[in-house]
Amino acid sequence: MDHLKIQEFWDLRRRYLFVYGLVVAADWLQGSHVYALYESYGISSRDIALLFVMGFGSSLLLGTVVASFGDKLGRRNVCIAYGVIYGLSCLTKHSPNLWILMGGRLLAGIATSIMCTSFEAWLVCECNKKGLSIAQLGDILSGATKLNGIIAILSGVVAQFAVNTSGKLVSPFDVAAGILTVTSILVYYLWTENYGDQNAPHLQPFASGVKTLLADTNVLLVGLIQSLFEGSMYIFVLLWTPALEVKSKDHIEKAGEPKNILLPHGYIFSAFMIAVALGSFLFSCLSRRLSLERILMGLLIISTLTFVPALAIPEDAWAVFAGFVIFEFCVGVFWPCMGALRGRYVPEDCRSTLMNYFRIPVNLVVVVVLVQDASLWINFLCCLIFLAACAVLPTRFKPTKVSDKDEENDAGNEVSLLSATVPNYSIRT
Repeated sequence: MDHLKIQEFWDLRRRYLFVYGLVVAADWLQGSHVYALYESYGISSRDIALLFVMGFGSSLLLGTVVASFGDKLGRRNVCIAYGVIYGLSCLTKHSPNLWILMGGRLLAGIATSIMCTSFEAWLVCECNKKGLSIAQLGDILSGATKLNGIIAILSGVVAQFAVNTSGKLVSPFDVAAGILTVTSILVYYLWTENYGDQNAPHLQPFASGVKTLLADTNVLLVGLIQSLFEGSMYIFVLLWTPALEVKSKDHIEKAGEPKNILLPHGYIFSAFMIAVALGSFLFSCLSRRLSLERILMGLLIISTLTFVPALAIPEDAWAVFAGFVIFEFCVGVFWPCMGALRGRYVPEDCRSTLMNYFRIPVNLVVVVVLVQDASLWINFLCCLIFLAACAVLPTRFKPTKVSDKDEENDAGNEVSLLSATVPNYSIRT
């Protein structure tokens, strides 16, 4: 690999990860106190559930359309809009009015769809324009996952510090709004614009996305795997707290009595984020030795087994916790692996549109979970079934010229890249 290609790789990696770190920081800052803020306004638990349904429903309906415009109007432009839209959502948190908060959740749903699709679509297009390999794309995505885990832990501390200093639960959202403003400015100045098929009619990306899903088995498989895995992940995110409640045999739960969780929420969350970071590190190692499809199949099989304790011995909170930690470890492997697979199989002209199509089943699953009243056992059984279905799908990928080439060259590219950049290893962390 020539020196210019190495420089282009590190330059793109730094520009992307710098912005990405701010993007996820603004998102994580809002997670720790949103429920408590709604409660402080006197909003009932039923209305709080409706607020969350509004967010996921907005991401399902409006977010899919808005984020898909990036293929035609420019991925950088949509990423800039992300900061504006999400920032306005943060500002609505100052009002206790339910309808204003609903509007904020609607904006947040749109922003979440952009965050989960347009930023990665911009990165993949830049990698393709610069002639970088799938291995290098996987390296950047792996770095993003590790950075995400570190920032998630730090964001909880920063959010709590903001609340303690100001005495207001809305303070983390104000910090997030400031970060989102900076994010939009940096994207404008540091990133170049890229597109899908810019000359196509406005509705062409949507039609092209459907046509590609029906015609390309590999794209359909990527979408199914992502949807089933993320659906399981979001069910887990919603339900891990009650699953880790500890009840002694003679304990009788009474109304209003505080529930005894296995460990403090912050410690559990930190353990999950550390597991995600370790999983991402493992992917960096495995991707130099195994194909993406083999890595994916292995992590999906392990992920399926992680829910067995929650189903077989739910009363053993420590066993359930161990399974959850291993699941989060698999999540850390999954994100960069799937990102690299999307870079390989998903076509450039309608990438943002297809990535949003992949999220439609995810949002549907989460909305159903929020509005129904099934037991923990049933919900975790759904997770196991989804993941078991995922585990057989990687065997159905069809070889392509692109993937064959990558299989031949990725190992050599990685060795050259690492040998040339050992002094800069600290940048990778």
